[in-house]
Amino acid sequence: MKIEIWSDILCPFCYIGKRRLEKALASFDHAQDVQIQWRSFELDPQANPTPGENQYARLAKKYGNTEAWARQMSANMAQSAAEEGLAFNFDTVVPANSLRAHRLVHLAARHGHQDAAKERLFKAYLEEGLDINDVLTLTRLATELELPTAEVEQLLTSNQFEQEVRYDEYQAQQLGIRGVPYFVFEDKYAVSGAQPAELFREVLEKVWAEARPQPVQLAGAEGAACGLDGSAC
Repeated sequence: MKIEIWSDILCPFCYIGKRRLEKALASFDHAQDVQIQWRSFELDPQANPTPGENQYARLAKKYGNTEAWARQMSANMAQSAAEEGLAFNFDTVVPANSLRAHRLVHLAARHGHQDAAKERLFKAYLEEGLDINDVLTLTRLATELELPTAEVEQLLTSNQFEQEVRYDEYQAQQLGIRGVPYFVFEDKYAVSGAQPAELFREVLEKVWAEARPQPVQLAGAEGAACGLDGSAC
């Protein structure tokens, strides 16, 4: 079963959604047959934060509200994250443009570490207060992920994988995606937002069953048949 997930590393709900899907998969009998593919989606492609900019002030300005509102919203988000075992720290979040980080995820996918890269970048941004647009920071994180040094250097000194990011975003546009996280199961069913684990589990079961329909026993008595032991034959 294929699950494609459009998300942005800057999106707290995307990290929460990741945890809830993982929780659903933990109790899904066929989890080993599920393949997850992360797709890029930039919530603010033109982002160019001022160094040292306050996250709450940035949110207040973006949504035309007050810093007090931004702090309360962030506190509510942190509480939701804590319920999933995550430790968001919005006091230390460094506003950033996420394009480089998305490109790094594409490089990690080439080496079979896409999910690990997504996880590490979410944690770096939302829990550790790291600048996910900083070259030195991304280099260190790539080393933790055991990505080839030469390929990481090439990535961070070029625009490699930018076209792949743009293609993901083009697909999102074609699907009418206007917010993330956005989950697509087997190109057939879509789930928008960080839904409860129970809903993800229901979708997993439904998609699995529909892909492997079981024969239906018609009503009435069974007809004559041969058994495996050769009886009645």
